[in-house]
Amino acid sequence: MTQLFAGARYLLRGFGLIHQQGIRKFAYIPIAINTVLFSFAIWLGISKFDHWMNSMMPTWMPEWLLAVLMWIIWPLFTALISLVVFFTFSIVANLLAAPFNGVLAEAVEVKLAGQAPTEIPWQKIIKETPLMLWNELRKLLYVLMWLIPLFILSWIPVVNFVAPVLWVAFSSWMLALDYHDYPMANHQILFAQQRQILKQKRLLTLGFGLATLGATMIPFVNFLVIPAAVAGATALYLERLK
Repeated sequence: MTQLFAGARYLLRGFGLIHQQGIRKFAYIPIAINTVLFSFAIWLGISKFDHWMNSMMPTWMPEWLLAVLMWIIWPLFTALISLVVFFTFSIVANLLAAPFNGVLAEAVEVKLAGQAPTEIPWQKIIKETPLMLWNELRKLLYVLMWLIPLFILSWIPVVNFVAPVLWVAFSSWMLALDYHDYPMANHQILFAQQRQILKQKRLLTLGFGLATLGATMIPFVNFLVIPAAVAGATALYLERLK
């Protein structure tokens, strides 16, 4: 539990870092991307919620039994729908913000080292954009490798009662892995090596990912999640993992 809370505190630290001089200018564009996408995610979730809930209800159950079970499974299915929607939009948001997250991680590292802030390196961002997008697609393939069987499991009657718990664990791990990629990639650490490093501090990593997942589901707070998570992951890597 100590490790879980320690990892979660790094996300809170990230929220503080993105407002500091020399860092906040690098966080503006990811915040703008996140604001647009999560506003759309919230609208989509509200407008389609009833349809998705009805489609997940087993049709073979008697109506009286279904009415009783609704009091039990409604919170679970609500959590499952929210996790799927926000996790999906987190992937898209990170894909679009990837070219800026690398330089944000650099800016945070410079700040933590006590060095003078730098200007936004637009030429570097443009030059490295294809590589960053390819890196995001590679991470997406890794996500899909686990996402597809988990999604199928979520639709199997009875078994899908534990699906929200599995989604929480899976999402926490993937978000931690995703955001730690930026500071680690700046130190030329490959994706396979990153996974091994994070596994050595699994509870610390999951604590950070769980806090990030929770923040993505809080309206308005989720607009700031991407830069805050990049900043927090950078601090965690430098102080606890490097």
